[in-house]
Parts: sequence; structure tokens; C-alpha cells
Amino acid sequence: MDVVVLLCSAAAVLAGGFLWAWSSLERKSGDQTGRLRAKGRTLLVIAHPDDEAMFFAPTVLGLAGLGHRMFLLCLTTGNYYNQGDIRKKELLQSCDVLGIPSSSVKIIDNRAFPDDPGVQWDTEHVASILLRHIEANGINLVVTFDARGVSGHVNHIALHVAMRTLHSEGKLPKGCSVLLLQTVNVVRKYISLLDLPISWLQTQNVLFVLSNKEVAQAKRAMSCHRSQLLWFRHLYIFFSRYMRINSLHFF
Repeated sequence: MDVVVLLCSAAAVLAGGFLWAWSSLERKSGDQTGRLRAKGRTLLVIAHPDDEAMFFAPTVLGLAGLGHRMFLLCLTTGNYYNQGDIRKKELLQSCDVLGIPSSSVKIIDNRAFPDDPGVQWDTEHVASILLRHIEANGINLVVTFDARGVSGHVNHIALHVAMRTLHSEGKLPKGCSVLLLQTVNVVRKYISLLDLPISWLQTQNVLFVLSNKEVAQAKRAMSCHRSQLLWFRHLYIFFSRYMRINSLHFF
């Protein structure tokens, strides 16, 4: 009996400490460098319908909380399994849940950019589309994948390469910054809230941590992608830290 009491006490202490750490992290999450302007015009660049909810929900909700007007550019319809028409509708539904109006969503349907991990997209072509969209909407912050693309998907990485090209060649409009979603190792990726202390201690420019209410909103957005909700995606929604935490770096 004494052992049981001891174990319960220890569990209570650990749970209390974790909840305190979570609360502290939520209060401190956000811009760590002062480089995020209030009420900016932000473009989220993704490769497939569901990327916005599966990977970027904390960033979208965090920036919206800072007064940013959100735009979204998706480079494919997600037609790998001939579901493009369905997935376009699902993306618009998800964006509505996340607070991005349909008028601010652009979905590219171009054979040059197939939803296919076996096809390399032309960097200059992708870069030209991104730049045109940035200039047309007066964007001053672009958010996209880092060099490892979170999941390692070739299409994700292609977006990073195109943005890196625009940045390195000085083609972005003056005052336009680029924020990249940090890829973490597979252990951190699937330990959900347990990654909070690690995320806080790791060096990053921006850290967004969702509240319980916001996590529920992110899950509702992901649930809009009904065509993609296979059994392993339900596990992803429950365990992935990307449904709750985003660490990002500027170029």
C-alpha cells in the first residue's frame, strides 16, 4: 500500500510540474526575436491539401492571434489518388475552420506540379508562381517548410528550395521575410505535449503553442480532410506535436 501511495504521489507531482511547464510555455510562446510585425499580410505556402492543418495549424492560429491577415497558396490539388476535386473542397472547409477565407486561398492545378513524391518540380517555375502571388497580395511574411520538409516529402522540399532561391537572389519584395517550419526527429514528432519543454529549450525564432481550445480547432480543421482520415492519420492527430506546437526559423 505504501508503494502505491508513493507512486501516486510521484505521478501527481510529475503531472503538476508538467502542467505548470505547459502553462508557462503557452504564456511565453510566440515571437522570440521581435521580427514579427503586428497585423501583417502572411502567405502560407503548402504543397497539398491538409498540409495547412496537419503541420501548420499552430502557426496559422498564432499569427491570426497577432492580427495577421492570412493567405494560402497550395501548389497541388492533392490528386495522387485521383481525389483532387474532393480534396480542394476539403481544403476550403479546413481553411474556413482556421479562419482563412476562401477568397484568400489559391489552389494551383498544373500538370507541371503533380502530387507525386517521385517527381521533382522545376525550381524556377515554382519560384515564379510564388513571387507573382507574393507581389499580387502585398505579402510581407511567407511561411513554408524548411529544407527537410517535416515529413521529407519531395514536394514539400521543392517549396523550400524555390523560396530559398527567391531569398538568395534578392527577388523578394523589400520587407518580405520568410519563416520556415522546423523539422524535428521522429521521436519528438510523435510525443505530443511531451515535446513542449524540448521545444522551449531549443533555439528558434518563433514558437507557437496552442491552448486546449485551439487544439480542438486544429483537430476540427484536420477532420475536414475526410478523404485522408485513414486509421494512421487518427493516430497522427492524437500524437503529433505538429498539431499543437510549431517551432520556426527565419531565413
